[in-house]
Amino acid sequence: MNNAHIRRFIGTPEAVILADGDYPQHPLPLHYLDSVPVIACCDGAANAHIAKGRRPSLIIGDGDSVLPEHRAAYADILYIEREQESNDLSKAVALLVSRNIRNILILGATGKREDHTLANISLLMNYHRRQIRTLMLTDYGLFAPFSNIARWQSPVGSRVSVFNFGAKNLVSRGLEYPLYDLEEWWQGTLNTTSAPEAEVSADGDFLLYFALGGR
Repeated sequence: MNNAHIRRFIGTPEAVILADGDYPQHPLPLHYLDSVPVIACCDGAANAHIAKGRRPSLIIGDGDSVLPEHRAAYADILYIEREQESNDLSKAVALLVSRNIRNILILGATGKREDHTLANISLLMNYHRRQIRTLMLTDYGLFAPFSNIARWQSPVGSRVSVFNFGAKNLVSRGLEYPLYDLEEWWQGTLNTTSAPEAEVSADGDFLLYFALGGR
């Protein structure tokens, strides 16, 4: 997808969560950091965000990674959660949901440790199943969870991958390679749109990845 199609797909998030992965470099995620009114930083992500000259709205996590000077300067928006049953991303989602914010764009959730990256991506389906709209935008593409059907418009030749989360009867329209009931994550990767409108339908949940830049 090109930037215009991605922006149309994302719509208008109520809040951004900035996770403590690689800080965004691409103009599109940076646009949301500068335009969305609520920026919730996961713990150490606040350090990078402040270093870039930006101010967080909220800082959430166990607090161990926040620099002492930032802990003091932003004490009024610092929310310390010591429990270890959920990661900082889920703590940030829970805090926003407690404030009736359920349309969330996640940035900075990939890069650095790969186990954190995989955990953050898989959590999208957890939030989706709780009726929380969470999309994850990186410097390279957009992850979006769906149930039963996904339909979108994009330039022919746009790259898309499909990751199955237990769905059956997977069928595609407008993709170069037809889908089937995928049993492993790699099986649905590296597909391409063959029409201006594409669709994936199934009985159950699946995750789509749209590569930035179309081709």
